Amino acid sequence: MAFSRRSLLAGTAGLGALAAGGLSACGSRTSISSDPNELVIWYWDRSIDPALLSIAAKQIPGTQRHLRADIIGGSFDTKLRTSLAGNAYIPDLTNINSNVSLYFPNEDMFLDLDELGAQNYKHLYFDWKWELGVTPTNHFRFFPLDTGPTGFYYRQDVFDKAKIPSDPESVGAAMKTWDEFIELGQKLKRNVGSFMDITAGQLFGQYINASPQRYFDKAGKPLYMNQTSTIRDAWNMAVKAIKAGITGNQQVSTDQNAAWESGKTAGHIEAVWWAQILGDTAPDTKGKWRLAKQPVRAGNSGGSFICIPHTCKDPEAAFKFITWLNNPQNQAQAFNNIQLFPSAEDSFTLGTMKSNTGFFGDQDPLTFFLEAAKEVPTSFISTYEAQAAFFGTEITNVEAAGKNPDRAWDDAVAQTNKILRKRGVNV
Repeated sequence: MAFSRRSLLAGTAGLGALAAGGLSACGSRTSISSDPNELVIWYWDRSIDPALLSIAAKQIPGTQRHLRADIIGGSFDTKLRTSLAGNAYIPDLTNINSNVSLYFPNEDMFLDLDELGAQNYKHLYFDWKWELGVTPTNHFRFFPLDTGPTGFYYRQDVFDKAKIPSDPESVGAAMKTWDEFIELGQKLKRNVGSFMDITAGQLFGQYINASPQRYFDKAGKPLYMNQTSTIRDAWNMAVKAIKAGITGNQQVSTDQNAAWESGKTAGHIEAVWWAQILGDTAPDTKGKWRLAKQPVRAGNSGGSFICIPHTCKDPEAAFKFITWLNNPQNQAQAFNNIQLFPSAEDSFTLGTMKSNTGFFGDQDPLTFFLEAAKEVPTSFISTYEAQAAFFGTEITNVEAAGKNPDRAWDDAVAQTNKILRKRGVNV
């Protein structure tokens, strides 16, 4: 499997049935805290800066309330959805990860933040991130936290050895299109035997993450069956990459770690947060990696949100906490303390953020990913994407098991459509 910022996202697909079927509320509303001046937030480890939580624990700025922060381990979504379904022991605020669209069918469980003045803050944040928190009914219920702009990580020393372009500008210029990316990968493979990425599935996913269109439109209409759809284009590109031999077919993390360390895999398209994973898994490669623009445009992979459940005892105080937590100054601090990449663009102009650790030589990853964040297109992620996981499974079958690509595509479509029909979606 490939790395992700949060391992619990591996369970996202299993929540699809809950999302599509909806939450049935029952029982009485029971506050999670009996203290009338205490608001409770649920979050997971490293999703909020502990230093900021410590301040709010004494007093939420601008209010008479204080905050109790409960860190939730295990399956965060299961616990939150169970509380919402039972309409009991619900926190006053909660973080939600990049799978936020799973909560769209039950959006009434959360307050519309526009009614609390959210539009006054919209200009501070990347438009594409803000729009990801807007539901299909055009209600803004999920406020931006961190983001995950993407780029092409690569081993400059291996590219030098392969006698192909190796400085960041030259690499980006050499692969402005996906066809050029594959051609460069063929040269890399031919000259030194290294791969451009761990798997074809990784390329498939990042192609989609950088596209304005995804699997469904806002009305829930499937788009993937269109021969000119993003999903079909991503599939064709991934199949071409497999046939060209530029992906490593490294489906497990131990193989990936070894390949990054040795240079067998000399590239990887992933988000800003992957730099920390790379540093942890291949520390001896420090100074050998660089960052270049990926083909076409940057995308987004990961990033979370914060929202207010409908049972919150003081929505105005909760919203003040949200806007204080996510102001540019505090997002800059959260980046320095726990590497949460800001969604507030002004965070980058304060001069307080620090990121150049030398892992990428003289290149500053902060500057690189800021420019990448400006390129990310606005897109819509449907609650039904959990049912479209078959496409990723089948592209893996093509790469790892040699399955015929046309049959694999047909099977992915058939399996996805079957599940959607059970959910009442017309396909």
